[in-house]
Amino acid sequence: MAAAAAAAASLTSNLLLFSPTIPRLHPSLSPNPNPKIPRNRRITASASRKGSPSETECPVPWEQQPVNEYQSLSSSFPFSWASADLQDYCSRLVATGAAFALLVGLPVAAFGTRAISSDADHLRWAVGATSTGLLAVTLAVLRMYLGWAYVGNRLLSATVEYEETGWYDGQIWVKTPEVLARDRLLGSFSVKPVLSRVKITLVGLAAALVTCALLFVNIEDSKDVSEMAGTRAIAGAYNDASARSFEPDAFCGEPDFSP
Repeated sequence: MAAAAAAAASLTSNLLLFSPTIPRLHPSLSPNPNPKIPRNRRITASASRKGSPSETECPVPWEQQPVNEYQSLSSSFPFSWASADLQDYCSRLVATGAAFALLVGLPVAAFGTRAISSDADHLRWAVGATSTGLLAVTLAVLRMYLGWAYVGNRLLSATVEYEETGWYDGQIWVKTPEVLARDRLLGSFSVKPVLSRVKITLVGLAAALVTCALLFVNIEDSKDVSEMAGTRAIAGAYNDASARSFEPDAFCGEPDFSP
């Protein structure tokens, strides 16, 4: 047994001594498994997978990406009002309407009226000033709605339309699943509540404008009726002597019965 083990050990040592060694090549000299793809290109592609899709795979310019448009819109004037707290939102709209009503609406409504004004004139001034303030607030809220609706549509859409250098080279980019999920989450939970608030505001402003228009029409109609009734009444007393003194030709040939 010992002799057999010694013979096996000597045979193994001889095989290892005379067996050819396989040289190990440098990684840069190893054969390329895919000759159609350059080695440096494959390294760039593998490195690009480590970056975020929005930074490495999105060809849309930075200022035209929907998420950046949302951030820019939420911090700009007056679109940031819609995304603020409800108290701040309402107070800013009220302040804007009051400023336009006092500085623009009231002077325009009182311009060209008579010096001695009645209660109807005062009411007409108030309705005109209020209508001017409501109209200014309506235009501002409508501008907010258009801006937020545009950004919301771009966030919820699966494609993004962008321009590389100008209006003549428009392109369309299909969002990756990661970008689409992020944009739709942002649009559903950040943009849709703002649009709902703005829509409710527009409905209330429209109802207020219609009410002011009806009040203004009723005031004008009542004023016209009062003026027509006033023209039927003759101020002072009428007698033949005063009529002859102003229109003698009308009483030509008629006897004078005045004392």
